[in-house]
Amino acid sequence: MTEDTERHAVKMAKKKAARDKIMATKTDQKGLVIVHTGKGKGKSSAAFGMIFRCIAHDMRCAVVQFIKGGMSTGERDLILRHFTDTCAFYTMGEGFTWETQDRTRDTEMAQAAWAKARELIRDPANKMVLLDEINIAIRYDYVDIAEVVAFLRDEKPPMTHVVLTGRNAHEDLIDLADLVTEMELVKHPFRSGIKAQIGVEY
Repeated sequence: MTEDTERHAVKMAKKKAARDKIMATKTDQKGLVIVHTGKGKGKSSAAFGMIFRCIAHDMRCAVVQFIKGGMSTGERDLILRHFTDTCAFYTMGEGFTWETQDRTRDTEMAQAAWAKARELIRDPANKMVLLDEINIAIRYDYVDIAEVVAFLRDEKPPMTHVVLTGRNAHEDLIDLADLVTEMELVKHPFRSGIKAQIGVEY
């Protein structure tokens, strides 16, 4: 073993010992409230990654889409084609708010989505429930943030994970959450005139 290799081995052994000591203290489990927010791409994509992990582990899960309408997406099509026995999927929106231009209708749809979300979260058989783009519905006051926070705090089963996505997550939701990730926009092809593409955006 060279001197550099030996030094590296000693350094990694110390790092492993420190890591093992930290990990030994992490023994608790709980259902997490997880928020994906920010201007960057990848909020829903990361959330669906967790949904597919649940499916792979044969864990019951569910998705409620608050804003996105009925257009075909890879995630939805795959789940509806192959995994409906494990993952319930509800697309409750009618498209982005600038497309619908009907606040009353958008509010009605968001309220229906929130009612379905509560039903799915209350069912302890569902180990994870994804509320896709709910942050947008909250931002436009289609769904009341105080009601969402109170429900997640007081009624969510203790071992159920709930994932909430969308830009501009409310501060009260961030305060409640166990895990918050903000996607930062560094560069996006849309700004160069490139439209949303299959396999990347949907």
